[in-house]
Amino acid sequence: MCRSIKTLYNFEPPVAEEEIRAAALQFVRKVTGFNKPSRVNEAAFFAAIEQIAAVSNKLLASLHTDAPPKDREEEAAKAHERAVQRFSA
Repeated sequence: MCRSIKTLYNFEPPVAEEEIRAAALQFVRKVTGFNKPSRVNEAAFFAAIEQIAAVSNKLLASLHTDAPPKDREEEAAKAHERAVQRFSA
């Protein structure tokens, strides 16, 4: 899938609404192939973003786990290290 879409579940601090919307935007961009839709497709494009964000928010709110929440900064550091290794070769 798209590398820009990050895991949003089970983090401390919890996911923010703008992070959910950003993931929805990246998903819609990936699915449509549009970075910015034409004027005729704007309404459908932005409606899809809102619908996907709403469903994602509902999904995240309904999930349960016994695992301790992951630390955002620690996970970001791990991702950065993987990127350095991937692109430094």
